[in-house]
Amino acid sequence: TKLKVTMVAWDRYDATVITAVNNFLLKVWNSSTGQLLHSLSGHDDEVFVLEAHPFDQRIVLSAGHDGNIFIWDIDKGTKIRNYFNMIEGQGHGAVFDCKFSPDGQHFACTDSHGHLLLFGFGCSKYYEKIPDQMFFHTDYRPLIRDANNYVLDEQTQQAPHLMPPPFLVDVDGNPHPTRFQRLVPGRENCKDEQLIPQLGYVANGDGEVVEQVIGQQTNDQDESILDGMIRELQREQDLRLINEGETLPNPPLNRSHSVNGG
Repeated sequence: TKLKVTMVAWDRYDATVITAVNNFLLKVWNSSTGQLLHSLSGHDDEVFVLEAHPFDQRIVLSAGHDGNIFIWDIDKGTKIRNYFNMIEGQGHGAVFDCKFSPDGQHFACTDSHGHLLLFGFGCSKYYEKIPDQMFFHTDYRPLIRDANNYVLDEQTQQAPHLMPPPFLVDVDGNPHPTRFQRLVPGRENCKDEQLIPQLGYVANGDGEVVEQVIGQQTNDQDESILDGMIRELQREQDLRLINEGETLPNPPLNRSHSVNGG
């Protein structure tokens, strides 16, 4: 079988090169001489994630479609730690990406089931206050390009980075309660009426009053109440900038700035 390299990474100081091969082995090479230093075994499916520790050149992380995450000492060619991403009732989840924190004390991974996995020292109590499912309501909003080829949000005609802070929703697009909305940077001090309540009561076509997620309600123009609140927040933000003496961005067709603000 012809072997293929699936991923390549350098250590922190470029002294060694690590390659992942489709026979599930990791190879550690001297970057100057090309000498093979170690063959690391442990994975039993293809590896597409190799991450070097941000400052310790001995430490490398690997993760793959077998659900395994390994921490390696590439100086000694040994395994330091192994984590297996088992999902109850669904088997294992393939790991698609991993990144170390800048201080090297934590790392985060994402898997094939849409989970974010956080590893590090200490307890997880700090993270237990957040819901299991968290998305920004703008995550899957359609984008368009203006005449200058800059990216705009289709609904508001604003560059995404100029829009008000997004709302937190679950996987079905239902807004989370206000205590979670305040976790979004820029919404810490918002009034309750500026945050989305989780449920409301509306009359259906049969005249019955039913409980319904407010993000799914629409007004007379078939615009969701959530979108209406976003539009109002955008208007308030523009008015505040005018009152503070700042110049608003040009209309979409005449924008002269890039999406990243450069």
